[in-house]
Amino acid sequence: MTVIALFGATGKTGHRVLTRALAAGCKVRALVRDPAKLVTTSPALTVIRGDVLDADAVDQAVAGSDAVLSLFGQVKGSPPTLQTEGNQLIVDAMGRHEVKRIVTLSGGGLTAPLDRPGPADRVIRFLLKTLSGHVLADAEQHLRVLEASGLEWTVVRGPRLTEKPGAGTYRVGWVGVDASTQISRDDLADFILTQVEDRTFIGQMPFISA
Repeated sequence: MTVIALFGATGKTGHRVLTRALAAGCKVRALVRDPAKLVTTSPALTVIRGDVLDADAVDQAVAGSDAVLSLFGQVKGSPPTLQTEGNQLIVDAMGRHEVKRIVTLSGGGLTAPLDRPGPADRVIRFLLKTLSGHVLADAEQHLRVLEASGLEWTVVRGPRLTEKPGAGTYRVGWVGVDASTQISRDDLADFILTQVEDRTFIGQMPFISA
């Protein structure tokens, strides 16, 4: 039985991944700041109370896991380097516990070598850099952490996320290449869970869209 260390389990995408992982027969070790926000319970779910910037709590979540899903992101009031610092602590814990697989979540503003952005994509990135430059900078630095880690990492990127019911299908491409401008969180969660076992995109940043 696969054991997943999940960071961001109470988020809009994270809780969807949590329910799917449990339904698939995985065991999940979820680090959450407020366990009361978890709407899912299961004998296969271990809840660790703590913060992603708490090295001891992160270590406890990673211990005994086979793979890590790092789905947390910045919210109002977050430190400007939350994703970078949190993932550095996760990577450090993975080294101590000999866990190799990590999947993180980011947006299309984070560029990949195979992207072919069109005019609309460039405008969106410009606006993101102008209005939320610290978020983009944090995403870029978290990528540097992964690249230096020696781990089997994948960064899943998506466009605008919607609350629409999942279609059950999605496109896996690159910005401007076989891609659209939105995806439901349900379909994104489906893809993220496949990456626990799928090694196709190790060291890459696929862009998932409807």
